[in-house]
Amino acid sequence: MELRHLRYFVAVAEECHFGRAAERLHIAQPPLSQQIKQLEAHLGVTLLTRSTRRVELTAAGAAYLDHARAILASVDRAADDARRVADGCVGRVAIGFTGSATYELLPRLARVLRAELPDVEVELHGEILTPGQVARLHDGSLDVGVLRPPVEDDALDVHLLRREPLVAVLPDAHPLVAAPGISAVRLADLAGESFVTYPSGHRSVVHEAVLAACRAAGFEPQPVAEVAETSTLVSFVAAGLGVALVPESVQHLRITGAAYRPLAGTAPSVDLGVATRRGEDAPVVRRVLDLLGAIGATPLY
Repeated sequence: MELRHLRYFVAVAEECHFGRAAERLHIAQPPLSQQIKQLEAHLGVTLLTRSTRRVELTAAGAAYLDHARAILASVDRAADDARRVADGCVGRVAIGFTGSATYELLPRLARVLRAELPDVEVELHGEILTPGQVARLHDGSLDVGVLRPPVEDDALDVHLLRREPLVAVLPDAHPLVAAPGISAVRLADLAGESFVTYPSGHRSVVHEAVLAACRAAGFEPQPVAEVAETSTLVSFVAAGLGVALVPESVQHLRITGAAYRPLAGTAPSVDLGVATRRGEDAPVVRRVLDLLGAIGATPLY
């Protein structure tokens, strides 16, 4: 017995007529009658009673019809599910975000994923520094990492999403905020300030970029606190502990007491990239990467 026997039987049972069933199936009537006889012979029961005017189900045929419909529906669902998995529309994906991307790119991607891939199970993890994301990509707890290159790791593929200028975060009572007519801050004017920074010791790409920028402006930043979470960093600035330099997208994080100002001239910048395990071929991951590429290249301000 093959699936075509079930499809033929269901068509005849629903049409109650071999001629109409044959037209529906786009086959000739004699082969259809022969296939139904083969099915009955295989089962050892009579499924249909035939007359010159009408075909009717026997009691056994009525019972068999319910199961045949369920089997065919299950086969169709299986084919549809396979296609949806192959298209990346079904599955599970875990995505990590570095601190600054947590407040701009994460909510945007979450909205797009809900609209475009509603049947994908998504885990979103924010405020993870780049080394932490690399470790989680290796242990499998993350499938995609939105992080700060450079990442020197032959086991990962890293692609640039965009380049972001650094901006200053100042307490809103700071003279450079309160002074009229000042829209941009010269980096050299922050010499002598206490700095709230991301972790040192090569644990944060932004920390290294801030250090290099300050040195290029002629001074060594004086750290008063090192914090891993962007929200904590901005909160410390709002509390008056010091000033900070952060990627431009952090401006989406609004905390009372903190003010953002662009840097005058050509501001130093940091890259934002997306990383996966090398050779990653899961369709759902590829779909996520496509969506990230579409929305991640141009931040909304």
